[in-house]
Amino acid sequence: PAPEPAEEGDVKHLVQQLLPGTPKKEKEEERGRFSFQGVNKPFKRVIDVSSGDPHRAGMRPISFVRQVLAVCLYPELLKEESLHLDVRHRAQRLLDTCNGGSVGSYSVAACGIPQVLKAVAEFITRRDGGVCSRSEDIIFSSGSQMTLTLFFHLLASGEGEAQTGVLTPMPCPHTLPILLDVTGIALVPYRLVEERGWAVDLDELHRAVTTARGRCQPRAIYISSPGNPTGHVQDRETIEKVIRFAATEHLILLVEEVYQDSVYGQDKEFMSYKKVLFEMGKRYSETVELVSFHSISTACLGECGLRGGYMEVVNMDPAVKKYLSNMQGSSSPPVLPQLALELMVNPPTSGDSSYNTYMEEILHIKDTLSQNAQQACEFLNGLPGMSCQPAMGGVFLYPRLHLPPPVIKEADVLYCQKLLEEEGVCLGAGCENRQEDTNFHIR
Repeated sequence: PAPEPAEEGDVKHLVQQLLPGTPKKEKEEERGRFSFQGVNKPFKRVIDVSSGDPHRAGMRPISFVRQVLAVCLYPELLKEESLHLDVRHRAQRLLDTCNGGSVGSYSVAACGIPQVLKAVAEFITRRDGGVCSRSEDIIFSSGSQMTLTLFFHLLASGEGEAQTGVLTPMPCPHTLPILLDVTGIALVPYRLVEERGWAVDLDELHRAVTTARGRCQPRAIYISSPGNPTGHVQDRETIEKVIRFAATEHLILLVEEVYQDSVYGQDKEFMSYKKVLFEMGKRYSETVELVSFHSISTACLGECGLRGGYMEVVNMDPAVKKYLSNMQGSSSPPVLPQLALELMVNPPTSGDSSYNTYMEEILHIKDTLSQNAQQACEFLNGLPGMSCQPAMGGVFLYPRLHLPPPVIKEADVLYCQKLLEEEGVCLGAGCENRQEDTNFHIR
């Protein structure tokens, strides 16, 4: 059901309304149970809205996915007639891809189970209207963070002016600056335009790359589409401009597309960078190096804890691609998240016995995301000293705090700390790369 209207000015009540499974009302005698360093707090538990973990927030797992995985883990359930026939058939097919017919066996292929990689390639081809995807270009890894880490290690080289740099959007996924730092890559910031809903600006890209040269060597540009944490959905014109920019500046396109299944803005639709690239003609489709990332932690599936994802590598030298495939350091990536990935890219279709339930659950999740995003944005824009651009996809809003000068250096961190201590609501501060931004935001 749609969330009920929040009481005006009641932040905690709003959060409780937006998170499924969160109690809507606490009895007074239940309050005060949470204590920190010996001090009782006026709430019984901390509500975390900083991590983007749908299941932690109360979203229920997709029945079809969990049922198939359950059968794979306990094959005796293949005989359980209360389960839909397509659930048992899919589980058997997936078990047949495993050595010894067991998820407990090693997965021999370093870049993933061949049948799963084939399913991913077929999914991408369907998604992009027939633009061909090849299973040999797909590499499985244990989540998008691991995927990025592998690729950053491949890119990293040099020191000083020769150090590898990656153009990075500000704001960006909150773990990205850390990954760049630990892999020895220079972060080259480019600002997204808040007044245009956090859009990419071509002039800003040119400024960023020009400024960076002389202190590092820009080798790639990171794109988040739909935006994380901004929720911005790029249109074809913007994507074409970014691709031309990357081609001119000889930059690898690193495109995070983990929220592609959760676009809900009016008249907005997800369009992959690969689809646009291959529709721009051979001048670009055969030369621009592209690496796109997707994950089972996506908003609709929400299987963050299983840690599974993939990257598709386009137009990269075969020797480099082979080296990247072997960088995982193990010939046996985990099996269960690969099976969950197959279920994400190959869901039930019309006529399957699980199809109606699956579609009902997916549509409910998308409707809830859309309604919550609208309600929360309206609420935040109604608060004094705060403004928020509407999100068109993903799971985050990124409101700005309007604070009077003079103000301490990290006021958004202080805001998050006070809200956590006084109301038990954990937000993420928007302080990434603070030296490039004098504004304050929360995630």
